[in-house]
Amino acid sequence: MIRKFRSSDTGMIENILKSIPNFTENEVSVAMELVNIAASNEQQIDYNIFVYEQGNKILGYHCTGKRPLTDGVYDLYWIVADPQSGIKGVGKKLLENAEEFVKSNRGRWLLAETSSKDNYSGTRNFYLRNNYSIIAEINDFYSVGDNLLIFGKYFNNKK
Repeated sequence: MIRKFRSSDTGMIENILKSIPNFTENEVSVAMELVNIAASNEQQIDYNIFVYEQGNKILGYHCTGKRPLTDGVYDLYWIVADPQSGIKGVGKKLLENAEEFVKSNRGRWLLAETSSKDNYSGTRNFYLRNNYSIIAEINDFYSVGDNLLIFGKYFNNKK
């Protein structure tokens, strides 16, 4: 089941983030910064977090928010599935939930950024399998040889 984030979910989300081999300590810290903002201020609307829960255990989450200064562009800041859960399809269900969230808010684009490093090939393939396109690439963005890839999916939401 996918549901809105509650502040009591914070610890489980942090444990999942720390279990992802690709994530550095700094990346976990950045992800947790958004989680902590959402946990400390339920009235904020910049970071919309949803969790995938099964049997009172969180198996993943996504953090999606409207890009400032746009009228229909959303960022998928984080999407994470617990690799130790052994359950397939959590990421896809979370991505579908993020897309529905964007469409229900009259969004046109959902953007997701990732690295060009080899250890992020699974992430890139995940977006491609789910009909996202690479809409931009910035060379040497994170570091020399580590490019920023921006994936996007367009939703034709005519008003």
